[in-house]
Amino acid sequence: MEEFTAYLAEFVGTTLLLLFGCGVNANTSLKGTYGKSSGWIVTSLGWAMAVFIGVFVAAPASGAHLNPAVTLALVVAGKFEVALVPGYILAQLLGGILGATLAWLQYRPHYREEEDPGTILGTFATGPAIKDTPSNFISEFLGTGAFVLAVLYLTAPNLGTPDGKLGSLDALPVALVVLAVGLSLGGTTGYAINPARDLGPRIAHAILPIPGKGGSNWGYSWIPVVGPLAGAAAAAFVWMGLQ
Repeated sequence: MEEFTAYLAEFVGTTLLLLFGCGVNANTSLKGTYGKSSGWIVTSLGWAMAVFIGVFVAAPASGAHLNPAVTLALVVAGKFEVALVPGYILAQLLGGILGATLAWLQYRPHYREEEDPGTILGTFATGPAIKDTPSNFISEFLGTGAFVLAVLYLTAPNLGTPDGKLGSLDALPVALVVLAVGLSLGGTTGYAINPARDLGPRIAHAILPIPGKGGSNWGYSWIPVVGPLAGAAAAAFVWMGLQ
């Protein structure tokens, strides 16, 4: 029962993360919204607050990973049980799909008005500002590595345990790190730094009945999955070496 509660918390927390995250993307990008063209600062703040909300809600029950890269880093660092990994990652991915779907429902009339397929996809999933596969991979690797290393130092020692009792003082530093990554490193690829954040909404984009949405850019989709996982594992090794 305790494991199920942890899985549910990861699902709900990731759903909230993507509802608010994809929501700010839609608000700043889609035709006819009051937030149209609000800019990168609003987007970065919106994602930081999305992380704060998701972590605050999920933390008491699951430790609030909300991100397969964080889960992997905690396993590498010896702070999380390997047996729980499949359930956590499945919950995160499903939460990513649902959260993006709920954001689409919120902005459905604006999606009907939007004519640019790239703008539509950009409200769901990330993509490179300049397409350069090695550089794009490095961007996700470094962004996630910096994020995970900071999280390992900033959060409570029991982060990653299903019985962790984290609260607002633990959620806020994580949100501030996400804000820093977005403002400083996010302009190259949109800083997925989370496989569930990108893959879940990309799946939602592929299956939702959005007029004129175009393709889901699956050729790029491996970068915001593999890059964050590799960066998170590297950060965990650095963290262990510094202990």
